[in-house]
Amino acid sequence: MLATIGKNIERLGDRFLYYVQQTGRMTMFLLVASLRILIPPYRLFPVIKQIHFIGARSVLVILVAGVFVGMVVALQFYDTLVRFGSVSLLGSAVGLSLIRELGPVLTALMVIGRAGSAICAEIGIMRSEEQIDALECMAIDPYKFLITPKLVAGIISLPLLTSLFDVVGIFGGYMVGVGLFEVNSGAYFQGMYDTVLWGDIQMGLVKSLVFGLLIIWICAAKGFFLHLERIGAYGAEGVSRITTNAVVLSSISVLFADYLISSIMV
Repeated sequence: MLATIGKNIERLGDRFLYYVQQTGRMTMFLLVASLRILIPPYRLFPVIKQIHFIGARSVLVILVAGVFVGMVVALQFYDTLVRFGSVSLLGSAVGLSLIRELGPVLTALMVIGRAGSAICAEIGIMRSEEQIDALECMAIDPYKFLITPKLVAGIISLPLLTSLFDVVGIFGGYMVGVGLFEVNSGAYFQGMYDTVLWGDIQMGLVKSLVFGLLIIWICAAKGFFLHLERIGAYGAEGVSRITTNAVVLSSISVLFADYLISSIMV
């Protein structure tokens, strides 16, 4: 019995040390990648290419998700507000919920599923096939070559995608509120104009910037350190497992950061 307890304690300590080491490794990864952004040469084309991949190619899914989320939010708020005779507040309710909360979070989750998983898989395959080692052998900095364009592109793309999500979401709420339930069009936009302040927009922008950093950081680091992960597999199976881990960890980190930023800025 004592031997079993000892083994369990040893296994627990080993797992604890592994997570501490992993946290330190990912923190150093972010610091090195951030410092590489400041070191010349500054190449614009790789950043534009990643903005196209992360941002432009995510526009369609953001448009579709934004419209339907706005429609659902307006539908739910109308059902609540009509009970209290406050239907004129529908525009402000839709605008505030999208700009402060739903827009940044749902945009980040969409980008994780569409671009974050692809980034992790791409870098993981490069690590599995020793292409990153080949870059180092040719004296090419893998951080500068692979990571920094994605990091810059993610920080730029997420606020733009979030703004797009907010706009189409407000339009979706307008279609339901004004088109379906015949809420006064002027009251819808005037209520939004009176209640949405710069602080609300600033909160959404700050969240989107932080989410963009988190997504690229976690997804790229997971793929970059594929060979150091305890996933029980390598090659194609290892890439699939680490991509799943990256998507889950990124999503949880976004939700945690959302609460943290809201508690600080409210």
